[in-house]
Amino acid sequence: MTERYTLLNQGEDNEMEVFGYKTVRWRQALCIIGYIFSLGFLRVLFYWKPELDVWCQCIPCTLSKADVILLRTTDDRREFSKKKVIEIRRCTHGSKSDHQIVTRKNSIIDKSLMKPMGRIRYMEVQKIRYVWNTFEGKFQKIGVLEEELSCSDIHSKFGSGLTAEEQDIRQQVCGPNSIEVEIKPIWIIFMKEIFNPFYVFQVYSLAIWMSFGYFEYSGIILAMTILSIIATVYNLRVQSIKLHKMSISYNSIMVTVLRKNGELKEVESQSLVPGDVIILSENKRFLPCDAILINGGCTVNEGMLTGESTPVTKVPLPLIESPMPWKIQCGEDYKRHVLFCGTELIQTKAHGHDLVKAVVLQTGFNTTKGELVRAILYNKPMNVKLHREAMKFLLVLVFIALLGVAYTAAVYKKHGASVHEIVLMSFLMLTVAVNATLPASLTLGLLYGQTRLKKLGIFCISPQRIILAGQLNLVCFDKTGTLTEDSLDLHGVLPSNGTSFQQIHLFSSGNSMPWSPLLGAMASCHSLIMVDGKMQGDPLDLKMFEGTGWEFESHAAHRTQDGESISCTMVKPGSSAGEIPVEGIASLHQFPFSSALQRMSVITQITGETDLTVFMKGAPEMVTRFCKPETVPHNISNKLDYYTTQGFRVLGLAYRLLQKEGLPAIEHLERGFIETDLIFLGLLILENRLKPETKSVLQELRTAKIRNVMVTGDNLQTALNIGIHCGMIPKSSKIIIIEASEPQKDVPASMTWKTITENQENGHKESFQGVHTVMNDGWKPNTSQPEEFHFAIDGKSFQILLHHFYNMVPKVLLNGTIFARMTPKQKSSLVEEFRKLEYHVGMCGDGANDCGALKVANVGVSLSELEASVASPFTSKIPNIECVPMLIKEGRNTLVSSFSMFKFLSVLTMIALTSLAILFWKNTFLSNAQYLMQDGAIVIPVCLTASLNGPAPKLAPYRPPGQLLSPSLLLSVFLHFLLTLGLQTTAFVLLQAQPWYNESDVFSACLPLNHNAENITARVPTMTETYVATTTWFVTGMNLIIIEFVFSKGRPFRQRLYTNYLLIITIILQVAAFLFFLFADIELIYTTFEVVCIPFYWRAYILVMVLVHFLLSYAIEEGILENRNLWLLIKRLCNYQSKSQYRKLQRRLKMDTEWPPQNRTDFAIKSVSVVDSKIVVLKNASYQPPTESSRESLGQQKLI
Repeated sequence: MTERYTLLNQGEDNEMEVFGYKTVRWRQALCIIGYIFSLGFLRVLFYWKPELDVWCQCIPCTLSKADVILLRTTDDRREFSKKKVIEIRRCTHGSKSDHQIVTRKNSIIDKSLMKPMGRIRYMEVQKIRYVWNTFEGKFQKIGVLEEELSCSDIHSKFGSGLTAEEQDIRQQVCGPNSIEVEIKPIWIIFMKEIFNPFYVFQVYSLAIWMSFGYFEYSGIILAMTILSIIATVYNLRVQSIKLHKMSISYNSIMVTVLRKNGELKEVESQSLVPGDVIILSENKRFLPCDAILINGGCTVNEGMLTGESTPVTKVPLPLIESPMPWKIQCGEDYKRHVLFCGTELIQTKAHGHDLVKAVVLQTGFNTTKGELVRAILYNKPMNVKLHREAMKFLLVLVFIALLGVAYTAAVYKKHGASVHEIVLMSFLMLTVAVNATLPASLTLGLLYGQTRLKKLGIFCISPQRIILAGQLNLVCFDKTGTLTEDSLDLHGVLPSNGTSFQQIHLFSSGNSMPWSPLLGAMASCHSLIMVDGKMQGDPLDLKMFEGTGWEFESHAAHRTQDGESISCTMVKPGSSAGEIPVEGIASLHQFPFSSALQRMSVITQITGETDLTVFMKGAPEMVTRFCKPETVPHNISNKLDYYTTQGFRVLGLAYRLLQKEGLPAIEHLERGFIETDLIFLGLLILENRLKPETKSVLQELRTAKIRNVMVTGDNLQTALNIGIHCGMIPKSSKIIIIEASEPQKDVPASMTWKTITENQENGHKESFQGVHTVMNDGWKPNTSQPEEFHFAIDGKSFQILLHHFYNMVPKVLLNGTIFARMTPKQKSSLVEEFRKLEYHVGMCGDGANDCGALKVANVGVSLSELEASVASPFTSKIPNIECVPMLIKEGRNTLVSSFSMFKFLSVLTMIALTSLAILFWKNTFLSNAQYLMQDGAIVIPVCLTASLNGPAPKLAPYRPPGQLLSPSLLLSVFLHFLLTLGLQTTAFVLLQAQPWYNESDVFSACLPLNHNAENITARVPTMTETYVATTTWFVTGMNLIIIEFVFSKGRPFRQRLYTNYLLIITIILQVAAFLFFLFADIELIYTTFEVVCIPFYWRAYILVMVLVHFLLSYAIEEGILENRNLWLLIKRLCNYQSKSQYRKLQRRLKMDTEWPPQNRTDFAIKSVSVVDSKIVVLKNASYQPPTESSRESLGQQKLI
């Protein structure tokens, strides 16, 4: 970093380079003069290229003195933008300029303050305000609470609120807490639209055409352009209004704020600033900001954020004396303390007589809701490579047009034309370089695709990603709620008596459970709430509680042994619970379930008892870690294997008693203190059934050669069983479980490969019953079938691989199918690693714990009732994975449609160039009516109807080409150009060989029916009334229709052509019209289109040439260019191999006779870690390589 350069949002998706510039007044004046003399073109150029604007008007300077900032994105686009630096001249409050909020060392405001003037400099980028940090020499985001604050800092410095002075200072710097999307005036939207380079090129083309008197054609194009702009402006205006309504809904809520003097004040939410303390009431409301809960508890609906409407319980930030920043202190699970903007507050729960309080964390567009709005406003282009290829292709067309310009100048100089005429004709040749309908045609294809998806219940906030869906070759699926049903069925409970398990209690028997701590855990260890008289919560908690037969009271009065009456959640035995010697259990405090921690705990008190009881529920392997070893049955692993391999979901339950005497207040008890020395109670066994659609959808994807991967937080054995039942792992495949261990004192990190198969005596693998047996038969994979084995791994082992065996990660991912016990962060890491192998990755989940993975994937689909959420770019109201093949089909359809349209318009440019070259050679050109017929009756209808084909009903076992500059597409354009050139040249040469051909006498070859020969021959022909122009018009018109038909590709990615009724009708009418014009002898046709009469046999010649051209075009397109078998043969003959990273790795591993490893343990000599996307090699300093004797004792174990 230098004083003139820094990075903004370093390491984030929206990272930008920042350059400082100072405005020079005399340069500004020169630019203004340039605007005037260039008739505004220089200003338009600066609008397109803001970097030129800055370079011309400013000089580089240090960022601390800059009044203009030039930003450049660090992605492949490298786009520039210009921003003004704004200065706040008075950010202190009256005489209190040295207030603690300003002078505190860690305050961003303090670091940004230019003392003693009391000024702060900032800029606004994509609705986010960045202040200049004078200490660190960089721009820093404002409107958020300082990330360096520890848990104790937040409680002590902000827990009692801000003073009015502090609040005022922060509001001046941070700005209002509002997510306002202004409704842009129509004239501004209109001006931005017409300054699009394509529209500017159209204005240039219209000017040239009008100078030639092409008023009719120019008028139609102008009308179409205006209609297109009006439609675009209307859509943008509607979107602007929708976003405005969506964003403004929570901008003026009245909230209660706690001031430092203890005063409670009602204020508008717009005045909230980071550090404010807001009081949360029982009334339902939407939160106007992101806030950290510091006191009390509450339940919220985060459907807007995750796409899942299950209530989420939030707990206060713990008061921990540690200098560690609060997010790091809380780990992955920090979100359980955060209330997000836009989420609905359902219920609050105060501790004792205290208020439910939260410290404002983020305001305005910094909030979660603001992120959603900004994602829509500033949608990041995903098809960067495709866009770059399109620009290269267009540049090639422009280059060809420039050659045409040179040719035109030479030809007209030969004709003896004036300089003015040569320039005009050259400019006319340039107008055909880029067809005016190109941007509209490609946009229409995306809009049609988006509309079709919307009808299916799949919503998209980024239409460009539809094309990405067409390239997917790997899809990751969450399990619960995605592959399987949301709801669970109770199977039974397996109590523990310490050293062994007791008889299983089956819920199907109808018998109620006797009282025990195990029943107490099932009745109270959950996060259920009562909303409008209906119990709501996690489906698992609901089923577990229903199985107890107990009743739920959300606001019961519970009297403690101290005589204090408190309001809390109470569970009591119901009429169907049998005889229970307990009056009820009060839930006093809760540590909610976390995917990262894989457990939840509650602190309860049984009515009438003094001591407290802690209950824990979670993954069995996690729960047993916190239990006394002597209370855990020795055969728990066998029991877990027995049930999980049958597909059951198994939870562990435990408890402990806490003597209340000497304990701090319940709300101040730390999780680490209560979750120790627990007594293991038993196992809760639930059945999670597959959704009916899962098997067929996965089979459809496998048939299409799209990999299926399961990424779940559930148990590995359960995930394996589900994977086999749903067909994700075929019956004939081998399964290798990878288990990794962290390095110990004298032993390095290790990874063990265990090959498993079904117990041959207990049935086939589909049932997957019995204990897994380790294969020792020396099995080797058949290298001709590289996917006949599948790896299964859990999150803990995956994390060890990332840190100590990073070189093995790509090899594992190549055949990894089951990834279990994965935390949300590990899911994101997994998707990123797949993308590094150059897979096109899709992710499908319910949105709850998959937000990170859904965003990181090329295409993320959230199963949600909402039309848009922060969770992913696609949301599906279809509550199962049927949406995935639907999206892929539409993606392929849209991709092929876009490429076909690009090909058509490219060949159209070639046709126009060759026809103009022939016409200019003979010093003639087409009439306005002829151009109208070509563009108005052929090109425009094609652009409107060609993309209306629906997707093919079946997924093909291969993907369409994803590159615009692919050999097949380029060869298609080139060959059709040669055919066009051949057709027009043949017609031109044969025409001149006809005995009646005469350039000076164009009326003597034949006469229209019922016309006077003397009147016609006496008339002076116009420049367009020539045999060459007439023949060229018929030939090029029919040529366009042929290309239109040939490029209207149907299967295997689109429905057949005849299903596109509008396009078929259009083609039939076009062919009929041109045949009518060709053979009809009607004076109106001759006078309207300015064509001359040609002999009937020559008309037949033209038709024969066109038919031959059609047969050749169709044969080349279908027999060569679309012949997949031929291209595969060419690839084999040329020894062409895919350059994708995963394909290269597959080829290498195919040659490795020792791959995959089986029934051995590998040790790491060096540990490789991934830190901030960089590979770091870590040596195990304490590790000594084993001696020869110890190596022999390792048997099949191997060193890496």
